[in-house]
Amino acid sequence: MLYAAFLTIIDQELNAKVRPAHLEYVNDLYKQGKVLMAGPFTDKQGGLVIYKAESQEEARKLAEADPVIVEGARTLELREWSPLEFPLN
Repeated sequence: MLYAAFLTIIDQELNAKVRPAHLEYVNDLYKQGKVLMAGPFTDKQGGLVIYKAESQEEARKLAEADPVIVEGARTLELREWSPLEFPLN
C-alpha cells in the first residue's frame, strides 16, 4: 500500500536546522524500498513523502520517526493513497 505524508512546516528556523537529517532519513528509506518519492511544495510551506508500507501503522511509524516530526518542525497528515493506473481504458 501507498501512504501520502503531508509535512507542513510550523517552525521555519527549526525546519532549516533539521532538514539535512530529514533528507538523509528519507533517502535511507528510499534505498530500503520504503519511500516511492518525496519533495517540497513550491510554496516552501512543507513537502510530501509517499511511503510504501504493509499497513497504515507501519507507515505512521516511519513518518513519525522522521526528524522533522520528532523535533517538532513540521506537522504530519498521513493518508492512504490509491493512485490511478493509466491509461484508464
